[in-house]
Amino acid sequence: MPEPLTVPSALTAQVERLIPSARLGRLGRLRRGLEKEGLRVDANGHIAQTPHPHALGSKLTHPHITTDYSESLLEYITPVYSDPSEALSFLSDLHTFTYHHLQDEWIWPGSMPSRLSGNDSVPIADYGCSNVGTMKHVYRKGLDMRYGRIMQAIAGVHYNVSLPDDMWHALRELDKATNIPFNDYRSTRYFGMIRHFRRHSWLLLYLFGASPAIDKSFLPEGKVPEKLQALSDDTYFAPYATTLRMSDLGYQNKVQSQLKICFNSLSNYVNTLRHAISSPWPDYEKMGVNVDGEWRQLNANILQIENEYYSDIRPKRVAKHNETPSQALEARGVEYIEVRCLDLNPFDPLGVTETQMRFVDTFLMWCLLSDSPWISDEECDRLDDNRRWVVERGRDPALKLFNHGEATSVREWGEQIFAEMGEVARLLDAVEEGSPHADALAELAPRLADPSLTPSAQVLERLKANGGSLSDLMLSLAQEQAEQLKAEPMQRSREALLAQLIETSHQQQRDIEAADNETFEAFLEAYFAKARESRALSALPSEAHQ
Repeated sequence: MPEPLTVPSALTAQVERLIPSARLGRLGRLRRGLEKEGLRVDANGHIAQTPHPHALGSKLTHPHITTDYSESLLEYITPVYSDPSEALSFLSDLHTFTYHHLQDEWIWPGSMPSRLSGNDSVPIADYGCSNVGTMKHVYRKGLDMRYGRIMQAIAGVHYNVSLPDDMWHALRELDKATNIPFNDYRSTRYFGMIRHFRRHSWLLLYLFGASPAIDKSFLPEGKVPEKLQALSDDTYFAPYATTLRMSDLGYQNKVQSQLKICFNSLSNYVNTLRHAISSPWPDYEKMGVNVDGEWRQLNANILQIENEYYSDIRPKRVAKHNETPSQALEARGVEYIEVRCLDLNPFDPLGVTETQMRFVDTFLMWCLLSDSPWISDEECDRLDDNRRWVVERGRDPALKLFNHGEATSVREWGEQIFAEMGEVARLLDAVEEGSPHADALAELAPRLADPSLTPSAQVLERLKANGGSLSDLMLSLAQEQAEQLKAEPMQRSREALLAQLIETSHQQQRDIEAADNETFEAFLEAYFAKARESRALSALPSEAHQ
């Protein structure tokens, strides 16, 4: 008989001390927003070559409908909500509104791209002739030079979460840390959350990974990695993979791996990024920056800008005008967390469900309330190993992960985490009707004992039952979901808002372009001069919560 699972007494004690305030409504509720990407494709499942529809507004200035890397890669951005269902409702209306303006095109439901015809078949997004629009375009040209366009056609869901100030004040009092400035305390605790997340993010990859297969066109001709097998004439797969999107086939970069960001402190994080955007890299220098009047990349540094750094989680703060993301963090501390490791759920029209959101909320709160010491370089390597193993063979019953020096199965470790998260679910459910967080845990727990219930396994099962073509399956799902979304009634006030934003956003872009009064070269020089400035107001306490 397995030993009964135990929950750390310190975690239970924190929850017990917070629950009375939660029941009295004194802690507030988590706030979250969604960023969801999806490729536009044509009737044959090929990436769309058409421009971003004018009827959706300006992708430079529209607050809710834009593009990511490619002209064809739609990105939806919801407002921040304390109720997950409201965020999903807004996201649904963005899809429905889009389908009212798409002509014979569909939104691809999978994270790995549709049928491609080489690197140049992925069109780079064009944001107009303003300096800021040109900068966004040149940045993307630089990504093409460094990594190729095909990698940039991958899609996912980014999940942004913040705790209300009332909850931070309550935690600060429990920690007897009222002598520490509020922003410093909050940032330090957020970085503790991030470290615990990085130790355990493999669980999210296992539970929600949904990209075990890729279309043949994603790979260079004649170059098939050993870990992949042919499933059909146009599809390769890895038998136990969970999310090839997060593998070395997807968003990985060897140059960036030397940065060794393990999120031990805000100052370390900011200084490492600032070093990366200021340090030339020989291979990038050979490519050239501005060659015969053609801008190939913004600069030849390790990172062109901070956004080029790839990570499964980021500390964030809304930046002010003329302020980089790191400067905003330095000046006012961490405001929210961006989770970046979630595949699109191809079986849901929105790519994400409320159950998943409730689970991630509980997971993040568990990360915050758990002990989270600093991560050594050696442990950082072990964490990378765990993530890679789960990405490539997370459903393999023989897989063992490193857990504090012990070899542990996904199921054993996952069940321990679920037991601890159960305590946190009690806290989050204290402000809810019913028990949505505990219900999310109960719904997802069977995936630990039965890997066939995971989305990655479900995708493979559907593929094997339907001829084995990933692109055919995803196109069929896209068309089914399009009909469902077109039939959904939109909230009238939201429909009116989105209709108004079409012309408003185009006018804003015209105004920005008309206001430019300097060359792009001068604009860029001024931008990077400001980006190198430190905005630190005070040093964070280095020993707190280690």
